[in-house]
Amino acid sequence: MRQADKRYFGIDMHKHYVVLAAVDGQQEVVVKPRKLHWSEFESWVKENLTGADEAVIEAMAGAWQTHDQLAEHAGRVVVAHPYHVKLVAASMVKTDKRDAVALARLLAANIVPEVWVPPPHVRELRSLVAHRQRLVWKRATAKVRVRSVLQSNRLVGPKGMSAFDPDYWETLDVSSIDRLRALHAIADIDLVTAQIKEVEQELSRVSASQPWVNQVPYLIQLPGIGLTTAMTVLGAIGDVTRFPTARQLVGYAGLGARVYTSGLTHKTGGITKQGRSELRCAMVEAAWNAIKYSDLWRERFERLAYRIGRQKAAVAMARKLLVVVWHVLTEQAADREADPDAVARSMMLWGQRNRLAKSLGMTLAEFTRQKLDLLKLGYDVEQITFCSRVYALPPPAI
Repeated sequence: MRQADKRYFGIDMHKHYVVLAAVDGQQEVVVKPRKLHWSEFESWVKENLTGADEAVIEAMAGAWQTHDQLAEHAGRVVVAHPYHVKLVAASMVKTDKRDAVALARLLAANIVPEVWVPPPHVRELRSLVAHRQRLVWKRATAKVRVRSVLQSNRLVGPKGMSAFDPDYWETLDVSSIDRLRALHAIADIDLVTAQIKEVEQELSRVSASQPWVNQVPYLIQLPGIGLTTAMTVLGAIGDVTRFPTARQLVGYAGLGARVYTSGLTHKTGGITKQGRSELRCAMVEAAWNAIKYSDLWRERFERLAYRIGRQKAAVAMARKLLVVVWHVLTEQAADREADPDAVARSMMLWGQRNRLAKSLGMTLAEFTRQKLDLLKLGYDVEQITFCSRVYALPPPAI
């Protein structure tokens, strides 16, 4: 088929319908804008798209399912970055029909700001991590509700979790309405906590399955990174080989510095925050943990915090830690500054969590040795003290 005969479809998706249009290689409209309800869309795709056609959609809720649906029939399907499309094709007159034609013309000109389409296993991990985060926020909100009842009654609650014990509220001299509000919030906390535990059990199971099982150890070996953080980072990154340099991964996380250079003006500012927010937040949290538990990272942090302040220094540590993440995942190697004993304890904690090692038919010591062997680390580590107990590790499988 000649290039001029190819059709380029722009598909503008909405909650209840889509608007589609197509142009040819000369940017002329060959399929006029048409509105279809989602119930009609699948049959239209089967009847009208061919292997010579190309299509573009914008990234939004449901975009991956639509992408897969189109990819079964079209020769090429592109998912566009909505923010960058807006920059390229901004217009004073905006309608669904114009948007569909504009997308089609960008595709025909091959200037669509394309995003990476994650494979199904990455999508599933991302959705699981996002679900856990929503549950954590929901639990935090319920705790705030309990504390607000205490504050409205000018009461100072006990430290720890005692304020979230229903028996504690039965002893307080508060109105029946306030007591009811607090007890309902506590019930929400208990329910959500149980749900979070179920999600974390699933995260443990997924971490021991392909393709993640061979990548998780490279992250858990690093200071400040536990299982939940490791799975969050892996889900956000997906395939690390799509980042040729560590700098590109830093930019993807939004941890790179803002830069404005024009003429004689050169300014730098805070981080861009343009990228995957869950990756950025996970790395900042991991940096604080590394600062707390690792002497090496704490020393680096203190030197930097003296000059620029603690918050900025923590973000800088998050950026440095993400660079290390890129190196260990890309090179499939142990961290050159890794402490074998500390890494062994981290692996043992991973195996103990939700009884993962037992579910795999292994002892904690066998699980730990297997992961150390994968990292090619700790050949001389014969025993580990973990949770006040000494574990004798099997000999390395060399």
